Amino acid sequence: MSKALDGVRILDFTHVQSGPTCTQLLAWFGADVIKVEKAGEGDATRGQLRDIPDVDSLYFTMLNHNKRSITVNTKDPKGKEVVDRLIKTCDVLVENFAPGALDRMGFTWEHIHALNPRMIVASVKGFGPGRYEDCKVYENVAQCAGGAASTTGFDDGPPLVTGAQIGDSGTGLHLALGIVAALYQRNSTGRGQKVLAPMQDSVLNLCRVKLRDQQRLERTATLHEYPQYPYGHFGDTVPRAGNASGGGQPGWILKCKGFESDPNAYIYFITQAPVWPAICKVIGEEGWITDPEYAKPAARLKHLKSIFARIEEWTMTKTKFEAMTILNEYDIPCGPILSMKEIAADEGLRATGTIVEVEHPTRGTYLSVGNPIKLSDSRTEVRRSPLLGEHTDEVMAQLGYSAAEIAALRAARVI
Repeated sequence: MSKALDGVRILDFTHVQSGPTCTQLLAWFGADVIKVEKAGEGDATRGQLRDIPDVDSLYFTMLNHNKRSITVNTKDPKGKEVVDRLIKTCDVLVENFAPGALDRMGFTWEHIHALNPRMIVASVKGFGPGRYEDCKVYENVAQCAGGAASTTGFDDGPPLVTGAQIGDSGTGLHLALGIVAALYQRNSTGRGQKVLAPMQDSVLNLCRVKLRDQQRLERTATLHEYPQYPYGHFGDTVPRAGNASGGGQPGWILKCKGFESDPNAYIYFITQAPVWPAICKVIGEEGWITDPEYAKPAARLKHLKSIFARIEEWTMTKTKFEAMTILNEYDIPCGPILSMKEIAADEGLRATGTIVEVEHPTRGTYLSVGNPIKLSDSRTEVRRSPLLGEHTDEVMAQLGYSAAEIAALRAARVI
């Protein structure tokens, strides 16, 4: 079966997480991703957070599936020649170096465009143009600068960062979309272009509901669906809302049976308006169905804390899975708080290829997240990450280097 991005070749200068997330996704869709690494070292994550000595870490393997690895000394003139040949034969160059690093390496937009006018140059940077554009950024910095941290946590505590990598992986996903759009536009223009995905911008895009709420707060001085309403204080910025739902349907995390010993014995429960009568029946509060203080969504807002406290009395008598089974019969929106251990063992996620087992020559079998996007006519086959420089000879030969030339470049430590 053909792949969606068959025939697209990616020159991958990315490292750590944001860029590799992008290029891995493109590789899963069939692009030929050639990862350029420094000889003897490679991507820094190969050696970070190792659980097995002297083998590629899970940090690296889980972000670099389906790629080929070539080692090149880009500081050597002959190494630059190798990169120039790659530029001529690739469709997209992806990088997430520090600001200005690619230019300092000698691969400016003008240089790249002269070699290959159809080349798309895609970049992850911490910030877009402005006063912070030269600053380095990591995951948590992006979350803080993009509005996520200030709106995450509880009102009486400090700002919090989320466990989801919305800065790194989130930006990588944004960049992949930008690359596919640029490839599509090239079909009509015949030329490449620059694609930029700043991490601050990507986090803000994922936090757009909080910018919505900032404007609502400035207009009305209150936010009725937030737990601070009706008795708490609203300042001039969007407050931290704990586990409240970010939409128009109130929700909260509630304890379930066994919470005393299981830190994840909880369920997320949403009091969706259309199923309010069903909720009342399930928890034994049928009187709330017609009570003017509870019958309408607007009337319930000032009682949300007591409503969720009453629902929690019911959920504490059930395991999270028992509660889900009952609630789903009534179409009441809910979801268990699943640990990573539970997710890893989930048969449904394994059946769809979202959780996959991968064989690796040095670390053995490991679990990874597969492609979260399913195309009916472009099935994803997750292949292991490459060993450092595993495909150097293969790629060099495809670039037109002879076996003798490859040997000479290796002896000179160019590759």
